Amino acid sequence: MARTPTPLVIADLSSFARQLARALADSATPPSHLQFLNQIARAAGYRNLQALQAGAPQVAPAMAADASPADTAPMDAAPAPLSEAARRALLQFDTAGRLQRWPAKYSVQRLILWPLWARFEPRRRYTEAEVNTVLKAANTFGDHVTLRRELVNHRLLARESDCSAYWKLPARPDDEARALMAAWRERQRQRDSARALAPEREAARAAFTQRLRASGPSSAGSSHPG
Repeated sequence: MARTPTPLVIADLSSFARQLARALADSATPPSHLQFLNQIARAAGYRNLQALQAGAPQVAPAMAADASPADTAPMDAAPAPLSEAARRALLQFDTAGRLQRWPAKYSVQRLILWPLWARFEPRRRYTEAEVNTVLKAANTFGDHVTLRRELVNHRLLARESDCSAYWKLPARPDDEARALMAAWRERQRQRDSARALAPEREAARAAFTQRLRASGPSSAGSSHPG
């Protein structure tokens, strides 16, 4: 029997793991299948499983073991292409994922807020100083106040009326924003991978140079016998 998958995009895997671990630790008994699905949904920033399913993009049903390829539509897992606004939004970030400037166009402004939103943990209450710390680390142009205000204005963060506490809202990015966030994460992944490989490359380069130096005199001697 075919099942309809529910895609789950996790903006911050570390935060997701922490939230899920806390939920499991608070359970007196092992959760049932449905309870566990609800815990996963809440760790991802949704109210419950139903809210996750309501906000999930439509995906072709998975093919049952006894079904033929003609029984279901093919599933396209390729990332969505970037729109022109999303491409411009991506250019506002450096390779470390930090925002370098506040863009002039609203269509770009609304998109660049999503990677900032992804830096916050769901269901955690932040002081204003803690929000500022997150946003200072997320930009290089020194205007965390504008970023904080716009996150609230776009209903990505909420706050108490006296600004004593802030929290991340379980907002739902549209296709354009999801494509940007995927490209934003991929750039950081590539940067991290390059950094991880740098010591190995440097060691290989040093070993190659050492071999060249060690073989130099003998090679020279063998080319001029007697």
